[in-house]
Amino acid sequence: MSNQIFLTGIHGFGYHGLFEHERRDGQDFYVDVALTVDLAPASHSDLIEDTVNYGEITDLVFTHITSDPVNLIEKLAGRIAESILKAHIKVSAVSVTVHKPQAPVTAVLKDIAVQVTRTR
Repeated sequence: MSNQIFLTGIHGFGYHGLFEHERRDGQDFYVDVALTVDLAPASHSDLIEDTVNYGEITDLVFTHITSDPVNLIEKLAGRIAESILKAHIKVSAVSVTVHKPQAPVTAVLKDIAVQVTRTR
């Protein structure tokens, strides 16, 4: 199945990171989600119950970004992916990319991101 839904650039301000100043001051995080879903039923019926509610998934991602800090964005990405699979049975696979553009590194760069993929 190659049907996917993409949610790009979900933004939240969170307190994830290894360093004390990251936990104290926080920073911006952006998350991209690719959901593998059989979209054939919804493409015929035009009914929300035949697909996934991406508003609910966006809210779930935002909650993870803005609460319960973790040390690593790898952990945050995995937690989001597993929560999506648990809450949305129609999703057969999910890829989650967490962007941390203000990561505390010495080099000048546009972004640091990790991506995890989980399947049923």
